[in-house]
Order: sequence, then C-alpha cells, then structure tokens
Amino acid sequence: MLTVDVIGIPLVFCFALSLRLGTLRPDAIGNEWISATLLWTTIPVFLRMGLYQAALRYLGHRAVLAVFTGVTASVALLAVSLLIWPQPSIPLSALPIYWAFALLYVGGTRYVARSVLNYRFYTGVPRVVIYGAGEAGEMLATGLSQGGSYQPVGFIDDNVALHGNIVHGLEVFPRSALPKMVSNEGVQAVLLALPSLSRRRRQEIIKSIEPLCLMVQTVPDHSDILSGTARVEDLRDVDPVDLLGRDPVPPDARLLDACIRGKVVMVTGAGGSIGAELCRQILRLQPVQLLLFEISEVALYNIERELRSLLALESLTVDLVALLGDVNHRQRFTEVLQLYSVQSIYHAAAYKHVPIVEQNVIEGINNNVFGTWNAAEAALDSRVETFVLVSTDKAVNPINVMGATKRFAELVLQGLQTRTGQTRFCMVRFGNVLGSSGSVVPLFREQIARGGPVTVTHPEVIRYFMTIPEAAQLVLQAGSMGQGGDLFVLDMGKPVRIADLAKRIIGLMGMTLRDDDNPDGDIEIVYTGLRPAEKLFEELLIGTNVSGTEHSMILRATEHSLPWNQLQQVLDEMSLALGRFDCARARQLLIQTVAEYRPSGDIQDLVWSRKTAGELASVTTLQARRPRVAAPPQGPLGH
Repeated sequence: MLTVDVIGIPLVFCFALSLRLGTLRPDAIGNEWISATLLWTTIPVFLRMGLYQAALRYLGHRAVLAVFTGVTASVALLAVSLLIWPQPSIPLSALPIYWAFALLYVGGTRYVARSVLNYRFYTGVPRVVIYGAGEAGEMLATGLSQGGSYQPVGFIDDNVALHGNIVHGLEVFPRSALPKMVSNEGVQAVLLALPSLSRRRRQEIIKSIEPLCLMVQTVPDHSDILSGTARVEDLRDVDPVDLLGRDPVPPDARLLDACIRGKVVMVTGAGGSIGAELCRQILRLQPVQLLLFEISEVALYNIERELRSLLALESLTVDLVALLGDVNHRQRFTEVLQLYSVQSIYHAAAYKHVPIVEQNVIEGINNNVFGTWNAAEAALDSRVETFVLVSTDKAVNPINVMGATKRFAELVLQGLQTRTGQTRFCMVRFGNVLGSSGSVVPLFREQIARGGPVTVTHPEVIRYFMTIPEAAQLVLQAGSMGQGGDLFVLDMGKPVRIADLAKRIIGLMGMTLRDDDNPDGDIEIVYTGLRPAEKLFEELLIGTNVSGTEHSMILRATEHSLPWNQLQQVLDEMSLALGRFDCARARQLLIQTVAEYRPSGDIQDLVWSRKTAGELASVTTLQARRPRVAAPPQGPLGH
C-alpha cells in the first residue's frame, strides 16, 4: 500500500490540477517540488494514522475515519506549504478537487485490496446471513471479518426502515428475502444477533427459519456481553429455551434474599446440575458463608474451582467451604452443621436417572429416602432455620422407583415438620430441566453431530421443561415462602412433545429429517420404545388442591401426608430390608407407604435379578440331581 500511494498520489494530484485548469498537465508529475511536497505532506501523516500498520483483511469502519483524517491532514499541510512557498502554476483552488479524489483513491485502493484478500480468504468458508442489523449485528460482522470462520453475505432485519441500507458493507434485506439468498448466494446458516430480544419473539423468528433447514446460531445473552463474560462473536447453539418459546419466570429479589443474604448456607449435591446452579446464584446473593457438600471428589473440585473464579471476577466476599461427605453419615453431617452454624440447607443430593435407579433399587432408596431423612434429622439437631428439598414431577403418581423414593422423601419431611416448629421444611417440585446431565437436548445434538439417528422412546411422549437457572430461582424463593411442610410447584406452561423437539433441533443444525416423505434426508428419528418404568407424560400435582403464593408463577399444593409414628415404623422396617439387600420387601414397603406408587413391571434391580436367577438355578439343579427312590415291591395285600 505504501508503494501504491507513492506512485498514485502524484498522479491523483496531476489529474485534479488538470481538471482545475481545464487542460492536461503531465509536466506536474515531473515537477520535483510538487512530488516531494506531496509525499512529504502525505506519507508521514498516513504512517501516523496507522494506514500502513493495519491488516487489510481486517479493515473496518475505523479505517474509513483514518483515511478521511489522514487525507484531510495531508491536504492541509500541502496548503500550508503552498502559502509559504507559492507556486504560480498551482492554484489553491485545485486543493479541494485533489482532496476529493485523494479520498476516493486512498479509500478505494484499500477497499479493493480488502475485497480481493477476503475473497481468497473466505474460499470454502460457510456463507451466512446475520439476523439483526443493529449494534450487535454490526459488531458480529466486524468480529467475523477478523475471525474468518464465516463469510457474511448480508443482514436480515424486521425493521422496514433499514431495508436497502448498507451496514458494514453488507445490504440489509427483509426476512422474506431469505429463501432467495439461500438459493442465489448459497447461504448455509443464520446467525441471530438479537441478544436483548424476548424469548417469545426469538422463538417466532426461529420458527420462520426452520423450513429452510439452515443451521442457526446466536450471539450470547445481553447480560453476558455487558458483564464481559462473553463477546458478541462468541457464537453459540440456539438456547433450548428458545425452542420452547417460554419467557423465564421473573424472580422476586426480596424472596431470593430472605434465606441467604448475610446467612450461612449449605448446598448438598453441590456438584450436580441443579446443585451447581444453586451455588452460582447463592454466591451472588452474598451469604456470609457457602458450604459445598458433595460425595463426588471430581464434581466438588470442578464446582469449587468455578465458584472461586466467579468470586474473583465479580469481587465477591463470600467464604467458600468445599466439603467431601455423604448425607447418610448423620453424625459427620450433624457435626458439620453445628461447627459452621448453618442456617439454610438446600438439599439437591439425589439419584435422579429413572433407568439407573430402577436397576439399583437398594442404593436409590438409601440415597433418596434415607439420605433426605438423615440430613433432615441433622438439621433438626443443629437448629437449622430452613431446609428445602429439591423434588421432581416424577414423584406424582410414580410408576418407577426414582419417583416413589422422591415422594417418600417428601412424606418424611412433612412428617418431621409435625415434630418441630423451629426448622421449616419445604419441598419444591418441578419438571425436566434443560441442559442437565441426561437431558434430551445435548443428547440429540450429539447424535446429530455423529450423523444420527436421533433416538426417541415414543412418538407421543411429552414432558414439561424449564431451565436450570429458573429451577434454582424457584428453589431459593420457595425457601423464603415456606411456613413448614409446604409443597411448591411451578406453573410450567404447556408440555412439549419430545419428537417435535427432536425435529426442530435437526432443522436448526442445518440438517433435514429423513422419513417416508423425504427418504433422502440427513437424519432419521428412531423410536426405541418406552424404557422400563417410563411414563408417556408427567404430572405436577396429586389432586387439585392448590393455592397461590406471593409469586405469581409459584403454587402451593396441599397433598395427603402420613403421621410420623407410622413413617418411623416403615423407615425402621425399610432399614432392615436394605441391610438384607431384600429388594422385594423394600419395594413392598414403598408401595405400602407411597399410596400412588404403581410399579410398571417386575423388579429390575441388576443384583437382585442375578441373585434370584442364581437361587432358582440352584433349586433346579438340586432337584435335577436328587436321586430317584424306587418304590418298594408290593405283596398280595398291597403292603
């Protein structure tokens, strides 16, 4: 570019002078004073403005300002030189013409060079459209021009006033032009630059794009961009919540603070999906101390490291304590609560995967029922103020061990509440959380990335969904509203058909569905059949006895409970059954205690099945090996 300017600037001046005088002046090029003065007043200024340091491929709107400033400053210096050393053959009136042509030349040469370099650089790079021509869209276009992972070919925007405008060198089109851009421009993906748009509006946009089978990605949330934790160009897959079209339930700051700010708080199961999110939100609410209680060393290490980074990033002054432990070790758990004077406990420690718990009945009962009971008794002994249990919609009319154990745990807390008035026990029940371990959305994406097929258990299976942050906020707010023995549920809106969700994710990853109507599609959906003890649909309530609360989207449910003396007797019998590894007796006690529990089949416990199969084989073998005794000969009288 320096060579181009040294050669071209005198030619541009010669052309401007010829226009001013109305005659060609080739002699001006050979004038040593003109050439020296032009280069002396131009090149140092351009160097100062950084026009020779910038990488041409990354030139953006700032380069336009630099070109304008540099050319203007160089013309001003040239004017000063002509005033000091007048040249009869060069009228000052030629300078405005030179200024205009110099702007066109300097800016144009760089634009052409950038276009050529970008064309070569973007060969084979996916061509994309940016949806949203606002500030975020312009920043994304700038970031993409520097990164080179995508080649933006235009903007899409719903604002009619912007249609036809040029933003960052790209034209703004209406949404209706997108199909034509796909066919004519080879667009392969849509990048949503709408960080502050409501989820409902974003879901409408995504739905309109789905028929085109384009990959859809989005910029981070507005809050992440403002906080500095993410950049606009850090593109992400579409948030699963955007597929549901449900705006988040707004939290009540007063309810969030009540059991946390200025208190000592513990989260059990702190390394799990819900437990970790509880910890993140609790940390920002400024407790005096936050205890992370976790049985998995790896999970505890990961969440502690993340939270310490968060403490440093947001300059928080919370004392963080990471403790390895098992809630079933009541004496150890009680000692921790008393030594640290814990005031609020959020009990998220549980086994939650339906098939796994179904195949490990003894451990499922031990962790979900006895773990909750031991933690609650320790809380009573330590005079903890609030104990909140994280429950599940699978506790309603359960047909599997996991749901039955969570309902049993709810009954235990309701029973314990009748023994005390100093510790408030409450339960929070909600549906599936998006993004947790075992969640369908990451599983579907993984299957699609491998080329399919996507596996769905049944064409009609439906589920309620919410985000992990929403679930954590609900748990925290419920702890503040609990009066003792309360059961809270969230108004979760409409359930979602899993097969429809799978089809949408296939489309948003730029693939087509392979089925009878489209045998040449990319990804097939395979229905594998309901897993053992899996429901077609989930419920949130037992009965219809519900009432409102201080929060418009949180309901208080009134359901039947059992007296503590009856529960105590069942727990003692259950403890004996677990000690004998007697799955049959343990399940019988579950059925006896949880009135709604209706097992969907035989016991699936892997150890129990092998054990009973071995016992049956032993009996069969013994009978087969038993020697036959011949009948004694009979006399005439039959003796």
